[in-house]
Amino acid sequence: MTDIVTAILWLAGSAFALLAAVGFLRMPDVFRRMQASTKASTLGLACLLLGAALQMGDFASFIRAASIGAFVLLTTPVAGHVIARASYFAGVPLWEGTVLDERRNAKAEARNNDPGVGDH
Repeated sequence: MTDIVTAILWLAGSAFALLAAVGFLRMPDVFRRMQASTKASTLGLACLLLGAALQMGDFASFIRAASIGAFVLLTTPVAGHVIARASYFAGVPLWEGTVLDERRNAKAEARNNDPGVGDH
């Protein structure tokens, strides 16, 4: 029974990793690519680690896999946010189909209220 659950988790993790790669290639701009790759790859890695922990069967392996998963779950969203923020402030263009740029509106309002604010 453990082998079946492990196989299902590994297949699901592999599918999510594949979806992250396809999303990274298919999305039109850096912001959507970042979102597709961080969400799907994190979920895929969690499934793969859980499957590996179940396959190993001992408590030490479970703790190692849980530690790796916790580290990835804590760092991937932060890294994605930093990449998106750096890209935005570096002037990476948005996709032409983008409807709303809330950050641009916030920067414009800050400049109107205080010319020294929002220049970074």
